[in-house]
Amino acid sequence: MTELPPKPATTPARPYFSSGPCAKPPGWSADRLNPVSLGRSHRSKIGKQRLQYCIDLMRELLKLPDTHRIGIVPGSDTGAFEMAMWTMLGARPVTALAWESFGEGWVTDAVKQLKIDPTVVRADYGQLPDLGEIDWTNDVLFTWNGTTSGVRVPNADFIPETREGLSFADATSGVFAYDIDWAKIDVATFSWQKVLGGEGAHGVLILGPRAVERLETYTPAWPLPKVFRLVSKGKLTEGIFKGETINTPSMLAVEDAIFSLEWAKSLGADGLIARSDANAAALDKIVAERDWLGHLAADPATRSKTSVCLTVEGADEALIKKMASLLEAEGAAYDVAGYRDAPAGLRIWCGATVDTADIEALGPWLDWAYATAKAAA
Repeated sequence: MTELPPKPATTPARPYFSSGPCAKPPGWSADRLNPVSLGRSHRSKIGKQRLQYCIDLMRELLKLPDTHRIGIVPGSDTGAFEMAMWTMLGARPVTALAWESFGEGWVTDAVKQLKIDPTVVRADYGQLPDLGEIDWTNDVLFTWNGTTSGVRVPNADFIPETREGLSFADATSGVFAYDIDWAKIDVATFSWQKVLGGEGAHGVLILGPRAVERLETYTPAWPLPKVFRLVSKGKLTEGIFKGETINTPSMLAVEDAIFSLEWAKSLGADGLIARSDANAAALDKIVAERDWLGHLAADPATRSKTSVCLTVEGADEALIKKMASLLEAEGAAYDVAGYRDAPAGLRIWCGATVDTADIEALGPWLDWAYATAKAAA
């Protein structure tokens, strides 16, 4: 009978490795949130001030140029990206890049809902499609960082400055973790629940000047629900990008986002990136030291530094589920099973709100969970 390894003596202090909602920032607690806007209308003076302050903090941290507008919208990242697709696609041909489940979701919406018959450039999980295949006379949809595959674009160099189409970046697990060249991005979306460790339900929509021009000069052939409408009488509804949200936001979620953004500001944009880089490096060391662990994304140049997806030798869905349950029961790691549509494996969030010491403490627990789960199989 195989002898099982003992349980490790050290447990991660904050075993929150979920890829969304992600770990809260260090030092977070509910009683540290500013209650100033709670119980108040989002249309009140204080409500508008706090929403605008949240937008200003995001702009500062993202180093977003004045040419780009930033607004808080319904429906998390999904709602923000759907809003962009439904309001701007159809003016010219579309290319959709898909190398994981969310990219495939945008393909499904384009084909089945909008019926625009896009050109689809695909790659298997763990791979990145040939970015040189892209026809930039088309509008192009892509995920900056594939949360469910652990594969990202290396940078924005594949996007030409003189493109005719618009670039649409689903950047939800990429913003605040990579240096993004905003001159190359016409539309970007994300949610607070990823790198900031904020709450879900609200999305963020960033529009460059070419996207605004599209909105003001093109009317889609399909009807738009109220929560998608960004234009009134042929002009962009500027209030949306000054804190006047389309529908009622949760001011508690806004205050939570402000807490995270103020924490992030104390580190600076480079500090946030450095924390993600350090976490990814610590996890990479764990993988390198174990022959039964591997990276789903084989190429380090396109490997995510936030949602890191791992392969486990001989694993099927049942083994991964068992490992995740064992780790959760011991308070060693929460929510580390890979995404349901991805190959069976583990997914460890390495964004800036995670402490590197907790990643380092995870290695021995993975050994224990793997051996214990295999023995029980």
